[in-house]
Amino acid sequence: MRIVVHGQQAFGKAVLEALLKRGDNVIGVYVAPEKPGAKADPLKEAALAANLPVYQPASYKDPKVWDEFKALKPDLQVMAFVTLFVPEEFLNIPTHGSIQYHPSLLPAYRGASAINWPIIKGEKETGLSIFWPDNGLDTGDILVQKKTPISDTDTLGTVYFDRLFPMGVEAMLEGVDLVKAGKAPKIKQDESKATYEGKCGPDNAKIDWGKPWEQIDRLIRGCNPAPGAWTTYDGKQLKVFDAKPLPAKDPKGIAGKIGEIVAVEADGYTVVCADGRFKVTRVQPADGKKMDAGEWAKSANIPPKARFT
Repeated sequence: MRIVVHGQQAFGKAVLEALLKRGDNVIGVYVAPEKPGAKADPLKEAALAANLPVYQPASYKDPKVWDEFKALKPDLQVMAFVTLFVPEEFLNIPTHGSIQYHPSLLPAYRGASAINWPIIKGEKETGLSIFWPDNGLDTGDILVQKKTPISDTDTLGTVYFDRLFPMGVEAMLEGVDLVKAGKAPKIKQDESKATYEGKCGPDNAKIDWGKPWEQIDRLIRGCNPAPGAWTTYDGKQLKVFDAKPLPAKDPKGIAGKIGEIVAVEADGYTVVCADGRFKVTRVQPADGKKMDAGEWAKSANIPPKARFT
């Protein structure tokens, strides 16, 4: 089977290398074009190292791009982390069409931040889908799905890098095998259960210390490492990456005002929220690198009764 890999970054590279390692016939690689001055994409580097032709069209709506793809005579397109819109005219060129990875249990959490939102919203489970893409946003028929739990300490980083990344590579190989065997299902998504969340960016990541600790905790974990939950001190943004919630037995008896820093120690600082406190241990100032929260607090010379706004 003549396979074309389409994607970018570390996940695209891992999928390509896994296919090559087991001897699949990869005939070409499509990669998102780099921004001016940026380093070569890891998938592109891996493709060139394997002496594979690399294609980087700026758009997939151009019939000339379709003709170039047709000339490869592909049987299957394997899409690993694709961010540009790819129309059905391109998707349907391979003999067996195209399959794509998405890091959620479709039809839930369609969209670009499918790992952030389940954590932020308090889901206990997430997963991945290998599906047949169409002109909709993550709306195509399902081929393979895998589940994984979300613990009370999981972050975006642990869910993705520890589980959804390696599970996704294996699931893509499983999908390829099903297509090869002529046993690949096409299961319609239940639109009544479909959800979509927009991109999780800085506007979504602002910490409101007046919220309950559970909401703040999920926000911090769901935004770690990106985009990074943040608060403001002395007019400057401070990202918070690691923080341990300290729920109050009696919220009415909490000493300190909302957002007040009530303790500064070598390993971090403690801040008041609506129904408890947080021990913050890892932060990043707007003009610096990630650092221990205690180190930041010492350098910022936090005065008594200082507050985050």
